[in-house]
Amino acid sequence: MTQAGYQALEQELKRRQSEDRPKIIAAISEARAHGDLSENAEYHAAKEQQSLNEGRVAELEEYIAKAEVIDVTKLSGDTVKFGATVTLIDEETEQEKHYQIVGDQEADVASGKVSISSPISRALIGKEEGDSVEVAAPGGARSYEIMKVQFV
Repeated sequence: MTQAGYQALEQELKRRQSEDRPKIIAAISEARAHGDLSENAEYHAAKEQQSLNEGRVAELEEYIAKAEVIDVTKLSGDTVKFGATVTLIDEETEQEKHYQIVGDQEADVASGKVSISSPISRALIGKEEGDSVEVAAPGGARSYEIMKVQFV
């Protein structure tokens, strides 16, 4: 996982523990004050929210405990590997795309971060600038040319 991804997980954990948890506890207390719990929809909704939050807290604690943080700025080379930011040209549309290869937990395609286990990452790993790759994506096969590999 990259340092940025690790910090994002830590921030989410902190928020869930210090902000979300107290709000949920307050909502449960307020709903409990309304009386009969068997027919109290607010109480059951708050308990469900508490269950989901605590599940995510446990998940985040596990990810953080097992994380291997890699400082991408200390990597270099012309070969695509974990942490690389790759500039691609779609060979069909000539559209330029930028992707950074990151860990599964920090992937966000909308911001250009693709999981190391995604089809595009698997196709790019080990390739160099100037190489063409074919990616078997859910929407069909796409061909890209690698224009630039950098580590930032």
